[in-house]
Amino acid sequence: MTATIIDGKEIAAKKKVEIAEEVIKLRDKGVTPGLAVILVGNNHASRTYVTNKEKTCRELGMYSVLIELPEETSQNELLLKIEELNEDPAIHGILVQLPLPKHIDEIKVIEAISPLKDVDGFHPINIGRMMTGQDAFLPCTPYGIMVLLEETGIDIAGKHVVVVGRSNIVGKPVGQLFLNQHATVTYCHSRTKDLKAHTTQADILVAAVGIANFIKADHVKDGAVVIDVGINRNEAGKLCGDVDFNEVVEKAGFITPVPKGVGPMTITMLMYNTLKSAKNTLRS
Repeated sequence: MTATIIDGKEIAAKKKVEIAEEVIKLRDKGVTPGLAVILVGNNHASRTYVTNKEKTCRELGMYSVLIELPEETSQNELLLKIEELNEDPAIHGILVQLPLPKHIDEIKVIEAISPLKDVDGFHPINIGRMMTGQDAFLPCTPYGIMVLLEETGIDIAGKHVVVVGRSNIVGKPVGQLFLNQHATVTYCHSRTKDLKAHTTQADILVAAVGIANFIKADHVKDGAVVIDVGINRNEAGKLCGDVDFNEVVEKAGFITPVPKGVGPMTITMLMYNTLKSAKNTLRS
């Protein structure tokens, strides 16, 4: 068996076309979706992500503003900037690029963003609404995973999903989204005993541990759907995921590659959330 590749780049491109069409309709009604991104310091990876977000905004006809602040920016200065954006009617989404400098409390910063503009889906109010199955801005990477499965025609209801990783950004929320879609969910992490006993039971296996090529073929049940969230560099410096793709592709039924798997969906769902926020202003 050779797994079917879930092409995240292709699915993201399809979704972007749909978003761009919706943006045109919204602009005809006098509303241009606006995204503000705050970058504190000069982290190279963060700057790359921010540049990609700006580029995607322009491609989709959205308004984008980048606010660059020096490394030494105080927490209070950052909070004041967020409050200013909360009150700006031209801005529908606010994203503070993580990680932040160590002297700034990320939790306080996330909580300062208006839940109505929290297009990253990290605010406790949006997380709480997601947990209880209410309408909310969903975290972008987990949301992207769900869209990948939906677009691929993979049914989730009744399936056993095993999530390897328990981060607040991916592991915890993606498990909840699966639960909301009537899956049975098992969380595994660094203190899980006999990991393979759990992962080999998975109909859908989500790898989000941040360790290159961690998931091997013997972790995977024949025909399972394998979602690789990892972005790592191997010993040769080549981009790779948390799943040993060359091994697992021969055993899985479906698999996401790295790159061009989950990654392209993250920015796409950020754009979707920003569009959704802008639409909400017409209803208020």
